[in-house]
Amino acid sequence: MNQLLQAPWFISLAGCLLYWTTTTALLCHEHFHVQAPPAARLTPNDDPSWRFRNPEFEQWVQELRQEKEALDTRDKQLRDLQTRLEAERQEILSVTQTVHQLQADFDKNVVRFQEQEAENLKHQAKIVAGMSPEGAGAMFAELPLDDAVRILFTLKADVASQVLEAMSKMGRAEAKRAADLAERLRQVLPAAPNARQNSSG
Repeated sequence: MNQLLQAPWFISLAGCLLYWTTTTALLCHEHFHVQAPPAARLTPNDDPSWRFRNPEFEQWVQELRQEKEALDTRDKQLRDLQTRLEAERQEILSVTQTVHQLQADFDKNVVRFQEQEAENLKHQAKIVAGMSPEGAGAMFAELPLDDAVRILFTLKADVASQVLEAMSKMGRAEAKRAADLAERLRQVLPAAPNARQNSSG
């Protein structure tokens, strides 16, 4: 055994094994076993980009938000105003149509009334023309002045003159009334010939 331990080849083998073991131990524990460095504290300047906050950018976003809200409010107000104006326009259109219809009905009724009045005047003129001058004068003394003028205006000129002459002989009041009627007839006299030809022939 002592001879084996003292043999040169054994000593060389033992030296190789010891060197290999020592080298392996050193490499495994000191060079290849890399420990993670301790976690470094992040300063505000070392924040990741996704955690970056810019006060000016946030203020700009806030202003944009406020402008959008103001525009939405303005848009709603404009829509409400448009709805109100459309309702008022429809109401004005309805009132205008009603006024036009009333005006048309009124004009139609006025024309009908004027035609009916003309027929009535012609009828009254025929009645007066068949009366005696004295009887017609007594009737004109009681009629309203405007009605008396219209009927006299419808009569033929000679018949109207006879009636007025008869009135002037009935008394002072009737004579004054005859003068008033004659004056009123004189004011409308230029249109008298055509009217008298059309109303009492």
